[in-house]
Amino acid sequence: MSIVDDDAPVRKILGEWISQASSFRCVSAYGDAETAVASLPKDKPDVVLMDINLAGRSGIQCVAKLKALMPKTQFLMLTVYEDTDHIFDALAAGATGYLLKRRSRGELLDAIRQVHEGGSPMTSYIARKVVQAFQRPRSELPAETTLSQREYEVLRLLARGSAYKTIADNLGISISTVNTYIMRIYEKLHVHSRGEAVARYSNFPPNR
Repeated sequence: MSIVDDDAPVRKILGEWISQASSFRCVSAYGDAETAVASLPKDKPDVVLMDINLAGRSGIQCVAKLKALMPKTQFLMLTVYEDTDHIFDALAAGATGYLLKRRSRGELLDAIRQVHEGGSPMTSYIARKVVQAFQRPRSELPAETTLSQREYEVLRLLARGSAYKTIADNLGISISTVNTYIMRIYEKLHVHSRGEAVARYSNFPPNR
């Protein structure tokens, strides 16, 4: 497995924890997203521990990029962020689990085992927030809410974790136009963040 975290002491501690576990092997550790994106496809780890707050490209953007290159690799977010927006953005980008950094060594190793075996480990507080978001009544989405086909395409790409530039390139439009569509989506769905918009995405017909 591999580690991506811009805090050198944290990387060292995590590397030692993993190396001391008989069933794990730390093959690489990186301090920034750019190096990770360039090197991890060659390392081919089964699991990547990913921080969010990285210099330049964020850990969420890093996961979105790497998941396309490494579809079989499981990405486990290990971060201090516990707000809904970061949680949903990370999961939409391709992360399989989401843990807060205050986990103990035993809890972290258990989470790594879970994600490697096909589970989706989350700190209990994080799991509760995810459940609460998806338990919102569908009536919260106004019956008259209708997105244009292009707005729906933008929302679909947001739900996949695509960056604004990627959305612009895929749809053949400018980034400023993407921002305009996103503002309209937020207004129509009565949301204020990407994470909330992605959560509402599940209310739309799958074959739209």
